[in-house]
Parts: sequence; structure tokens; C-alpha cells
Amino acid sequence: MVRRSKITQLLNANKAKDSALIQGWIRTLRESKKFSFVELNDGSCLANIQVIVDNDIGNYQEIVKLTTGAAISVSGELVESLGEGQKWEIRASAIEILGIAPDDFPLQKKRHTDEYLRTIAHLRPRSNKYSAIFRIRSKLSFAIHQFFQERDFQWVHTPIITSSDCEGAGEMFNVTTLDMNDVPKKNGVVDYEKDFFGKEASLTVSGQLSVETFCLSLGDVYTFGPTFRSENSNTSRHMSEFWMIEPEMAFANLQDDMKLGQEFIQYLIKHTMEECAEDLELFAKYVDKNLMSTLNNIVNNDFIRLPYTDAIKILEQSGKKFEFDVDWGKDLQSEHERFLTEEHFKQPVIVYDYPKDIKAFYMRLNDDEKTVAAMDVLVPAIGEIIGGSQREERYDVLKKRINDMSFDEADYWWYLDTRKYGTVSHAGFGLGFERLLMLVSGISNIRDVTPFPRTPKNLEF
Repeated sequence: MVRRSKITQLLNANKAKDSALIQGWIRTLRESKKFSFVELNDGSCLANIQVIVDNDIGNYQEIVKLTTGAAISVSGELVESLGEGQKWEIRASAIEILGIAPDDFPLQKKRHTDEYLRTIAHLRPRSNKYSAIFRIRSKLSFAIHQFFQERDFQWVHTPIITSSDCEGAGEMFNVTTLDMNDVPKKNGVVDYEKDFFGKEASLTVSGQLSVETFCLSLGDVYTFGPTFRSENSNTSRHMSEFWMIEPEMAFANLQDDMKLGQEFIQYLIKHTMEECAEDLELFAKYVDKNLMSTLNNIVNNDFIRLPYTDAIKILEQSGKKFEFDVDWGKDLQSEHERFLTEEHFKQPVIVYDYPKDIKAFYMRLNDDEKTVAAMDVLVPAIGEIIGGSQREERYDVLKKRINDMSFDEADYWWYLDTRKYGTVSHAGFGLGFERLLMLVSGISNIRDVTPFPRTPKNLEF
């Protein structure tokens, strides 16, 4: 019995094959009197394989009626192609129709807008652009694990359901088994003691605090999984559900963190350029003409190390009119980040030592007591892609920071415990996976690098 081959395997074959079996979806079918040409794709690569169908095949009249989107199984031989642009083609000996696609199939052989394709997210992976980005997404997911495993990091599965707000932002989705039509109350408020966990529970906004506890036992660790924000934002850069990569290193400082951030970004981009060249070419040709120069810039240059205070001076003295004011003590906006990377330095930049009042409580307080050992990695075309810090390892300082920010110390008792018992310096960062995919593809809307985007009022698929 002949086993099914994937189209990518046959297109890269070293020699002809007497028998081959492929299955896929018709992209185009061109009929003539004596034979027809079928362009077939199975999702394994961007390219189609051409199938030659002679009219002496028993079900020829049924085959020629098939349209874009129909699924077929083809048996035949792999032969050298006489046409240009392809090395191999299939000369069919038998074709089985697996599934027809009526004329109302939403994906026809024409350009469709991204807006339209978002309305058919269940079908858009069959288009060239979206099959390409989701193959890249798959390859990069594997590469993330590969990067950390090569460096002896341990993968930790941090919880998706949690009671921790991490940074106190409050933008969390509630998880409950309470009857919404008959919510139990105590003193006029929801009685969460009656809920499944006996307290208020939410979907995680970050795995960082949890993974830190493992860092202080296993050493170098990372978590990679879904995170959730109930932020009511309809921008091209935000979603309610996204994936985060969060490494944490024991016995490490801010310099170690910056070094790892640069190595990580460069590794993943190089991997994409080497392993996803065909798909990347599509984006460089049709989505972002400057994509390859942007990626080469990031891969081939050291990242500038720039204190936040110096960054503010550069922006203030630039003579450029920004939409958002530049002042010491304010966070950098995307326009500021892109000016630094695209116009001033013309290469990636790591800004560090931010004012403490605009950063999270767990970031290590510097000796000036005005700034914290925080860093943001900025890249051209995107701006911030990594946010990280050396963590506050001193028990008394961390406890004071929690109280200064009016957080309930009792909520963080277990986190404080890690600073009580054998505390050490440690550092880590977070990288939004979808933001990385936007960088390597040139796609400008985060919804288009996500299989089924979750945004306000959007839960269709």
C-alpha cells in the first residue's frame, strides 16, 4: 500500500517516483479536451503541486466539474515537469473525490481583504497569506523551546486559573461556577466562599510570579502559554487572549537579562529566515517591502544599551514633534520607541533603569531610589518587544514596595516567602508571542497572526 506523501516532500524529492499518493484541496483547475491541470495544496508548504489528469480516467467528467476548495485524493507517478517554475508534477492514474466545495465557497482565486478574512477565520488558513503565517507560528513555537532547552532552562507549566493579579492592573477575566441568575451575596457583595475555589478566581495575566518560585529552586526556567487581559481595547496591537514567553534566571542581574533578550530575539529571527524562507518571501513581496532589511538589521547588529534618562534627553533634543509629550517620569510611547530605533540609532535599542513609579513593584530598586533595574527591548517597525527586569530579591524592600503601592500584603505571602528562605538575585522578561510574529512577518494587525483572535465583542469561532 502506498503511503500518503506531503506535497512539500514531493516538491523536494531527489528523483522521480513510480507511485505516489497525495491528498489536498484544489486551488485551481484548468480543463482542456484531452487533459486537465489541477493545482493542489495540502497546507504543508506554500507551493502547490501540479496534477496532470488525462481524460481517460474513469471519473474524468466528475473531476472537471470540481471547483476551488474541493478535496481530492490523487494516485499517480511523480515525474519531471515540462513547465517552468516547478521541478516535479504528478501524472494522475486515479482520483478520488473526498469533498466537494459548492460555488459559494468563500475563498475564491482573488485577493480578499484582511477585514473580510477575519469574518471567516475558520477558512482563512486555506489562503496563502494565512497558511504561511500559521506555519511560521508553528515553527517559531518549536524554536522557542529549542532555544531554552539548548541553554538548560526548565519548562514550567504555570497556572491559567489564578487569584494573583501579578501587577495589580485589575484587567482580569473572572472564572466562576456561580449561577449568574442567582448570585449568592454576603453584606451586599458576591459571596465567593460559595464559589468553586472558595475565593475570587481569574484567568492569568502573567505566569511570572509563579515561574519565579521555580527559578529559586530549579535555576533557569521559562513558561510559555496563554495569558488574558480584559482590557476593552480595539487597537491593532492588543487582544484579550495572547501567548507569553517568560524566562527567569537565578543568580542573574539586569545585564544578564539584556544579554538573554538580545540572544533570544536574534535566534528566533535567524530560525525563521532559515526554516521558513519560502513563507517569509511571500511577506517580503506582498506585505512589507522592507521586511528583510528590518530583520537583517536586528540579526546583524548589537543592541544599543541606553539608560532611560539618556533616552529622554535624545527625544527632547530631537526637534521632532511627538503626539505624546516627552518628560522624565513618563513611559515611552510607541512613537518614541520607533524614533529611537528607526531614526536616531537605526538599530535595536535596550532602554534600562526606568523611573520606579511607572514600573511594577517586583522590579529591583536601584541605589538612587528613583529608578528600578528594568529594561525594554525596542526594535525597528515594532517598538517594544520585550519587557523585563532584575527582580527585587530583598525581603524588606519588596515588602515596602507592595505596601507603598497599596496592595494587600496577604495576597503575596507566598511570593514574599521566596525572599525569606534563601533569596538570590534573579532576572527575567516577558515577550508577547504575537508581537514577535508581527515583527517577522511585517503584518501590522495582531488579529492576523492569531488563529482565532479574541477581542471585545468577538467570540464567533
